[in-house]
Amino acid sequence: MFAQLFTVASQFSEAWISILPAIMFESTITGDLQKGLYGVGAGLTGIGMIGASVGQGVVGHGACLAIGRNPEVAGKITSTLIITAGISESGAIYALVIAMLILFVL
Repeated sequence: MFAQLFTVASQFSEAWISILPAIMFESTITGDLQKGLYGVGAGLTGIGMIGASVGQGVVGHGACLAIGRNPEVAGKITSTLIITAGISESGAIYALVIAMLILFVL
């Protein structure tokens, strides 16, 4: 998994380096390059949702382990799990809203 992530990151950095001179030396960015950069920005904000998903998975795993060890406090653990999942989901919602704003408003 990390090898695939490293491959994607290296391909992204190579693509960014190839676009960078056009951004630096042109006074205005127009046309397809502008749309492409909007897509890159939306994609990068979409990556923000990955962190929230991983965080929710870790929290759910911990809650399942805790309930398995001590089933008597399952209600308290479940309520804490729901609150924690809601807090970690807010980051994903913000990333989604920003991605939608980049794609459809700008």
